[in-house]
Amino acid sequence: MTGTKLTAAADRAVSQALRLKPGERLLLVTDKQKMEIAEALAFSARRAGAEVTTYLMTETLRPITEPTRQFRELIRGASATVYLLEGRFPEKPFRGFMVSEGAKHGRVCMMPGITRDMMERLINVDYTEMTRFTARVIRAMKDAEDVVVENPAGTRIAFSVKGRAWINSCGDLSKKGRHGNLPAGECYTAPVEETFTGTIAIGLVDDKLGPGTMTFEAGRLVAFKGRGVEEVIRTVGDDPTARIIGEFGIGTNRGARIGPNMLEAEKAFGTVHFAIGDSYGLGKNKSRFHFDALVDKVTITAKGRTIAKNGKFLL
Repeated sequence: MTGTKLTAAADRAVSQALRLKPGERLLLVTDKQKMEIAEALAFSARRAGAEVTTYLMTETLRPITEPTRQFRELIRGASATVYLLEGRFPEKPFRGFMVSEGAKHGRVCMMPGITRDMMERLINVDYTEMTRFTARVIRAMKDAEDVVVENPAGTRIAFSVKGRAWINSCGDLSKKGRHGNLPAGECYTAPVEETFTGTIAIGLVDDKLGPGTMTFEAGRLVAFKGRGVEEVIRTVGDDPTARIIGEFGIGTNRGARIGPNMLEAEKAFGTVHFAIGDSYGLGKNKSRFHFDALVDKVTITAKGRTIAKNGKFLL
């Protein structure tokens, strides 16, 4: 398996993102639909000297909400874990377990819904340039108490990020404890919950096309409209932790496109995304759930400065 764009992308993921070393153990979690990508990653990992275990998730196990005993043992023994499954709503708790448990013992690369096209377009990128630009966005936003996000569809949400850490998620998954997405290209934090008030008009929520709206008061979701959002709320049921704001992210990957795949869409240059549910340790909220909602054509102001206007950065 040499000489293809997919092979080159797999090599970049192994050498530049995961930075696998000889003797490390890679766990690939895949289904039949993603086996071609899993095989490319396995080939590259073995060439790097890593040991590879492929965990094939069959339809008889899905939807999987809790890890099996065998899977718990595998992830605890892995230096790095890569998740390739086509995402399904009820499996959010399982994905949450993978991130938390995998990062305790190694590092975790989440690629839910990844396609060959996305691998070939978005993994072979200039990670250094993307990381530097994303750092500029973080500097412009850090500790702002007056963040406002608006768009022509009706979004107007105001909040503070003062005292909250930011993550520059641009593909460095080389150290134990780290977790993130490939494709990469975003920065994110958790808004100060009690300051988060207003309405967001979304076009995509966790791979479900909008349109829809979500209205918040003091960090809590109090009203919503739209088929995708309604499906999310049915999934979380009465769990109050799933209705609290957990994340604010900004896309910084110049090659990413907006479409019905949140893994790519949330990285699209000049978009933002908000998530209800778990704050990944960046805020107060802990939850079994984490659902992202995309907002495009945004104007972002912070610290009295316009950071982006109609989806175009002004940095």
